[in-house]
Amino acid sequence: MKGTQNNKDSGEKVIWDQMRSSTGNPLPGPGSQSPRATPKLLVWLILFVSVTYIVYTLKLVSNSRAACSDLDDPFSTPRHLATTSALLTTNVTDDRTVQIVHREPEQTSVKHIVFGIAASAKLWSQRKNYIKLWYKPDTMRGIVWLDRAVANQTREGLPPIKISGDTSEFGYSNKQGHRSAIRISRIVSETLRLGLKDVRWFVMGDDDTVFITDNLVRVLRKYDHTQYYYIGSLSESHLQNIFFSYGMAYGGGGFAISYPLAKALSKMQDRCIQRYPGLYGSDDRMQACMAELGVPLTKELGFHQYDVYGNLFGLLAAHPVAPLVTMHHLDVVEPIFPNVTRVQALQRLMVPVKLDSAGIMQQSICYDKSRSWTISVSWGFAVQIFRGVFSPREMEMPSRTFLNWYRRADYTAYAFNTRPVSRNPCQKPFVFYLSKVKFNSTMNTTFSEYVQHRVPHPLCKWKMADPAAFEKVEVYKKPDPQLWNRSPRRNCCRVRNSKKKGTMVIDVGLCNEGEISEIATTI
Repeated sequence: MKGTQNNKDSGEKVIWDQMRSSTGNPLPGPGSQSPRATPKLLVWLILFVSVTYIVYTLKLVSNSRAACSDLDDPFSTPRHLATTSALLTTNVTDDRTVQIVHREPEQTSVKHIVFGIAASAKLWSQRKNYIKLWYKPDTMRGIVWLDRAVANQTREGLPPIKISGDTSEFGYSNKQGHRSAIRISRIVSETLRLGLKDVRWFVMGDDDTVFITDNLVRVLRKYDHTQYYYIGSLSESHLQNIFFSYGMAYGGGGFAISYPLAKALSKMQDRCIQRYPGLYGSDDRMQACMAELGVPLTKELGFHQYDVYGNLFGLLAAHPVAPLVTMHHLDVVEPIFPNVTRVQALQRLMVPVKLDSAGIMQQSICYDKSRSWTISVSWGFAVQIFRGVFSPREMEMPSRTFLNWYRRADYTAYAFNTRPVSRNPCQKPFVFYLSKVKFNSTMNTTFSEYVQHRVPHPLCKWKMADPAAFEKVEVYKKPDPQLWNRSPRRNCCRVRNSKKKGTMVIDVGLCNEGEISEIATTI
């Protein structure tokens, strides 16, 4: 009975335990392993996965924001790109390291430029001498486009000659102009169709245009040659710009067209020209087509049309703070140096161009405080000494040594500020023209000498030192090929002590910290 009672009690306990268990399974008895350990492990596993997911999500969001921030800042190196580059640079395969070289795009140089030169057979024998001054057949590419064949077509250090295509099918109704404007306006398109390789820029000019090619390259390097660019400058004549356009590049002063724009132009130019039979020249036809393409003129101050007569001295001695790129109408104006021919004068100018092309014609203004003189240095061209004190604001304005293209027009007909030639006999400048220049490689310095241009000076009654006592000026300057890679600023000049009688010594170079062009004034 006792055994029967024990079995009964055991059965009841099992039933009771099943009732207490929420799962219907017997609850573990004493000495058995608790199944609660398994749920705890699951809880810890879930917590670990959740924390890992949260950390990963936060990190992903943080990286995405940083990447967006890098893209918004054009002057920083995006970190995500730098990381990608680092991953691509080194790959480990079979215990060997393979380097992948990332090359920077090649900078624009003169080999990427093709010149299109508009010329006429009538003036070819004379004007080809201007081209010889700047064109280098060994390193440059260009085509001279003539209206008809000339008797002597020997290269003589010149670009190859081609005859422009027939333009008789195009209408021309301007009674004041000449229909040769049509063939000249098509030079860029005709040059493109020659199929020259590795071209980034087509540069247009006339047979009497002189290029400073190093400075042309410096200007074009600022622009993306894969985009549409039409680069040049205006006329010096306000009236010319009104009659034609303030948005037009003057062809004699030269202009540059990027390769993609030249391709687009060539596809539509003939149709475009047909729409404008009444225009005067090639420049306005080109600008009309640029307007149809929607491309504005990008102005660069170093391209010079020189629509003036007379003496260029005032313009050259106060050249704007920009690289000198071109000069035009050299047959119309006087030689830029006195007592020589036009070509000889330009040959003299090319000597300092070879030594420091970036600094050619750049103006510096300083003062000889002991003598109360104002001094203006146009490096590689001329030095002026004035009695008295002229402000830099006055000195950087060109003096009117030239006449307007429209001879009856007065000084208000220029497209820039000018100042009159002083009528005060004591304020007439003493001009010293470049006579020679050389380079000292040991000192990395150019030495240029300027000799006084002896012309009669009116009697001055001011009781002050007379610049006529100086025979020459010596200027020392270090070449600065990076000049135009910085923000535009005039160089500074300083008058140095000289042991040579009749010689003034001037140092030209970058302005020191806090240095400005001033003379002490009393308050």
